[in-house]
Amino acid sequence: MNHNRARSVVLLGLAFLGAAAAVFVVRRPLMMSAPRCMAGRWHGCFDTENGVLLMTLLGLPAAALVAWALARSRRATGGSPAWRMALAEVGMVYGTVPFVWITLMPGPGAGIVPGRVSLVPLRDLLTMGPLGIAGNLMIFAALGFFAPMRFAALASVPRILALGAGCSILVEIAQYVLQLDRVSSVDDVLVNAAGAALAALASRRWWNTTARSQIGLRAT
Repeated sequence: MNHNRARSVVLLGLAFLGAAAAVFVVRRPLMMSAPRCMAGRWHGCFDTENGVLLMTLLGLPAAALVAWALARSRRATGGSPAWRMALAEVGMVYGTVPFVWITLMPGPGAGIVPGRVSLVPLRDLLTMGPLGIAGNLMIFAALGFFAPMRFAALASVPRILALGAGCSILVEIAQYVLQLDRVSSVDDVLVNAAGAALAALASRRWWNTTARSQIGLRAT
């Protein structure tokens, strides 16, 4: 039990360091949205990328509190492994919803410009640039990282790749149907799915253990 708790603390520490590094890199753009966000204004905060990212980072303590409450509840009822399951549940939701929100933000021509589709692989990838590629890799990274830790059925890279691609296709369809003045691109799907798969590989040490423990619980 102590060993499992230590690994959970390490995981939390890595997540905290990653968030701190992200804040340091983008601290100036985020601070531009701080006055509006702190004043509770929707415009200039939740309808901008910087505002959503700022509020996501500020909400990390609340997310950690929810994970702690879930873990404590599972430990009280004999659930196992409590901490890892709680972190996975909170992490895959809290780390995915803000990025999907940003992806579904309407452009200036929303509702007027008809939906656009790009189905030629790798054509748009050349125009994304490093920042665009990094952003697309991050959209379903949390889902890819935490989902195999929570669900034994998803404990394989091909399944996470398929999950990331499926979720990305749904987002691209929504962009087209809702006429958000965005391009629904096959390259977005490819990069989103790749980000989920790479994140899954990063958490493999934990989701392999989770899969074995859940199989053992079913056998008993």
